[in-house]
Amino acid sequence: MPAKIVKPKIAARLPATAKRASRPANHSEPIYKRILLKLSGESFQGPQGFGIHGETIQAIARELKDVHALGVEVAIMVGGGNIFRGARQKGFEIDRATGDFMGMLATVINALALQDALEKEGVHTRVQSAIEMHQVSEPFIRRRAIRHLEKGRTVIFAAGIGNPYFSTDTAAALRAMEIKADVILKATRVDGIYDADPELVKEAKLYTEVTYRDVLHKSLKVMDATAISLCMDNGMPIVVFNMNRHGNIQRVLLGERVGSTVIPA
Repeated sequence: MPAKIVKPKIAARLPATAKRASRPANHSEPIYKRILLKLSGESFQGPQGFGIHGETIQAIARELKDVHALGVEVAIMVGGGNIFRGARQKGFEIDRATGDFMGMLATVINALALQDALEKEGVHTRVQSAIEMHQVSEPFIRRRAIRHLEKGRTVIFAAGIGNPYFSTDTAAALRAMEIKADVILKATRVDGIYDADPELVKEAKLYTEVTYRDVLHKSLKVMDATAISLCMDNGMPIVVFNMNRHGNIQRVLLGERVGSTVIPA
């Protein structure tokens, strides 16, 4: 009788969250309990190319309703580029700090629109703004945000971190740490992280996994360097995926290989 061959076990080097995210889809339950979803302002504009497109935001709300039904605690950081892009607004000379504050106010508009769409789908939602405006939102209070999540409410973060010179990507990383999220889900228009812009370069290579250091050293367009450094220092995994493919958020949560994952070296 031939001897039984025992394969040696290979010790995993990744943290638990990153390791779970790279497994194939064999899960009926979500692999993450609490997520922070980063939605750019462009996610709201749909085919019209500007502003808020009704059908698009309704589709986002329906997908988030399905995610909520899985029992996942969902926090969302919204951008404002569909309305105003701060100091980067073309043909508009404006002070950087002033432009950034205008961009923050644009994110509040998007947050209120998303809140309305979610509540029409029966998902209880709270908007927390880093710039206080009591008539339309709560101020950001970390413990209150966590309590909302524990009670099954979706929390939308608006106005970035309330300071100029910081992007909503950096704000997403910071809020993810503060609420102790398991992962940041970065919604984009493409299938993940590429070595070049796939909308311009047909031969662009898709990375299924990439380290924080590679993102910084290769200047890969995932999040800005401040956000990536913050995630790297705190071991926060990032999953970048195509928001335009319906059901992708659920696929990520159920452990399927979707998009690209940023992990430690």
